Amino acid sequence: MESYVGKRIDGRYEIHEIIGVGGMAVVYKAYDNIDDRIVAVKILKEEYLANEEFRRRFRNEPKAIAVLSHPNIVKVYDVSFGDKLQYIVMDYIEGITLKEYIQQQGILNCKEIVHFTTQILKAIQHAHSKGIVHRDIKPQNILLLQDSTIKVTDFGIARFSRNETRTMSGSAIGSVHYISPEQARGEITDEKSDIYSVGVLMYEMLTGQLPFQSDSAVSVALKQVQEEAVPPSAINSDIPTGLEQITMKAMQKNPRDRYQSAAEMLMDIEEYKKNPSIIFDYSYLVNSPEEDYNDQDETEYVDDEYIDDQYDYPNNYDNGFDEEDDIRTGRFSSFNFKKYLPVLLGILAAALIVGLVVFFVVGRPGTKQTVPEFVGKNYETEIKDNEEYSGYQFEIKEQETEDSDVGVVLYQDPAAGSKYEENMKITLTIAKSTGIITVPDVYEETLETAQKKIKAMGLKVEVVLEYSDTVTEGIVIKTSPKRHETVEYGDTIKIYVSDPTAEKTTEVPDIIGSSIDAAKVQLEAYGLELDENYEEVESIEPAGVIVSCSPDVGEYAPLGSKITVKVSTGKSTLSTVEVSFKLPSEGSGPVLAKVNSNIVENKKNRAFDGSYYTIIATGTGRRVCISLNLWKESIKVR
Repeated sequence: MESYVGKRIDGRYEIHEIIGVGGMAVVYKAYDNIDDRIVAVKILKEEYLANEEFRRRFRNEPKAIAVLSHPNIVKVYDVSFGDKLQYIVMDYIEGITLKEYIQQQGILNCKEIVHFTTQILKAIQHAHSKGIVHRDIKPQNILLLQDSTIKVTDFGIARFSRNETRTMSGSAIGSVHYISPEQARGEITDEKSDIYSVGVLMYEMLTGQLPFQSDSAVSVALKQVQEEAVPPSAINSDIPTGLEQITMKAMQKNPRDRYQSAAEMLMDIEEYKKNPSIIFDYSYLVNSPEEDYNDQDETEYVDDEYIDDQYDYPNNYDNGFDEEDDIRTGRFSSFNFKKYLPVLLGILAAALIVGLVVFFVVGRPGTKQTVPEFVGKNYETEIKDNEEYSGYQFEIKEQETEDSDVGVVLYQDPAAGSKYEENMKITLTIAKSTGIITVPDVYEETLETAQKKIKAMGLKVEVVLEYSDTVTEGIVIKTSPKRHETVEYGDTIKIYVSDPTAEKTTEVPDIIGSSIDAAKVQLEAYGLELDENYEEVESIEPAGVIVSCSPDVGEYAPLGSKITVKVSTGKSTLSTVEVSFKLPSEGSGPVLAKVNSNIVENKKNRAFDGSYYTIIATGTGRRVCISLNLWKESIKVR
């Protein structure tokens, strides 16, 4: 296996050290010298470059993650699939795998289990909403940060559930200790397969051991298919009943008996958090016939050779599902309906009476509907004012993050799939910017579209109606600040919209630096006048030259209006400029400030704590240009 430590890949990624080795790839810690950040680079092992199946699986990971944007899913920044080198560049996570943490701690406490499981379920819920089934949920693929945040990674054998109808190949099976029975059989896998794996993971955290163990992968796979797991409470008597019930429901052999979605499982976990002594009223089709499970309409199978090739079963292998044996053991024995018919009729009659009393005396229950998935959507452009969601009341909270686009919903409460009652509020936590924002280009857009785009970036909007004989009514003429200029989160952007009834205006030409006579000619050409009552001010500019005007150059003024100006006396004075800017929230770096090429401040190493940093500079001239070189960026303030 070739080591890339000490090498630079594609002239960009400087490989520092190995941080993980898997079956098909090696993960390195590296420095991205273009974006100036530490990243993780996952490189396909050289011996698998010629294997098309491994190459396909490796390429599948970034394809799956590309459609995902969630704080609990690792991000992919870059990919390269060359003939001699294939790699994926991802978030570098300072932490350990959840498997390592379980091995260190043994049995985890219930609060930790709920905290970790909630984050994992939110991650796969987001993936499922995008049509992605992970198919390899295991603690080795879950990273744990120092602040207890979970990051789900390794989507190498994930598939797009809405596009495919069966597992891709034998090599695409997940880790045998965590796979669902349908994966072990080589059948269709859907979202409920991930639910099963989460159940196994909960079992391991509750007990410190796996539900099915053996000396060989074949034996473990058979146990996944045939055997029921020992209840966690038999291993650890301190486990709350409700938490054990959630775990065992997720691990049901028949997918129809499991939670049908991550959202549904999250609902029960929320109920447990509210009341740790809760006991759920679960019921399953106990001893349900396997042939009934296997006869689901949507089920398709891979060839028999799949399982033989994958596990190398002996030729005389008995799969344990002999119909005659099942009949002899009573699994398919018929229920004696005649004997219990009077009792059943009595129960039905009583239930009917109670139902009628509730309906007519107590009243009809309120209408309920299922809460849709909002996580991953932009609140301003996709949710607010959307008729599809007109029946919902939203409470908006903001959270600063660098892991998601501004305005995107990070979390929702209640979760998707919950039952929504009339007049119940839905709380949406949306991403808030932590830094500078570039004003979007909304020129020639409709007012409605422009407002949505600007508000979606965390900016406020002020609409100004302006006459134009070239721009269609209702279309944006320009913005202030102008497109592509930088502003801070929460700043107000003026949108100038064409309106034929508005007062006719014209743009103030650039008369700065012109003489009085030249300025008169320029202004008259634009339908404006020069105010003869101008003020003289001290300046290094030559005497008689205009140094400022109001309205300013580029702004609009009514046709025929007068423009006031200030004119230089030819004498200069010192002026002081104070500039403040926000430091990053972590790390350290140089702060170098120059005024017209003269250094006024040079901090070689300054700790970054997210506070504001102020520089005071003194100089002469009508405009003092200050250059700030901070963490390899350049900011110019006038």
